[in-house]
Amino acid sequence: MKTRMNYRQANPGALATMFQLEKFINSSGLDKTLIELIKLRVSQLNGCAYCVAMHAKDLRKLGVEEERIDLIPVWREAPVYTEAEQAALALAEAVTHISEAGVPDDLYDQVRVHYDETQFVTLIMVINTINSWNRIAISTGMFPGCDRDW
Repeated sequence: MKTRMNYRQANPGALATMFQLEKFINSSGLDKTLIELIKLRVSQLNGCAYCVAMHAKDLRKLGVEEERIDLIPVWREAPVYTEAEQAALALAEAVTHISEAGVPDDLYDQVRVHYDETQFVTLIMVINTINSWNRIAISTGMFPGCDRDW
């Protein structure tokens, strides 16, 4: 496999902008495991192998059990996620596929049971940011391990 380009070298300003979004997310106070679960699930939905591999690895570094990593594609049927995590994952799926049904009121209400307005907006930023990373990686032909030599 071969990448199409090294986007980091091609446009460092774009990379810096994305890292600013990550800095905001990482300083938001949201649980790091939750952030990584969202990133993994969204990356799976988008079919981004590079990001799936990265976020599964990041979850392992955080000490997350393999079962929770393995079952994320079927999180609705797996009793290993909290209600708050389930609400955030449902939101992540809805926002990722926003053109299909938007974010229904009942989902908004479900998320708001667990997260205040500030946290809700931060969740949206996590979801938007990983969707952007996925689109960058897929568009430039990235795959797991492709950046080892960059």
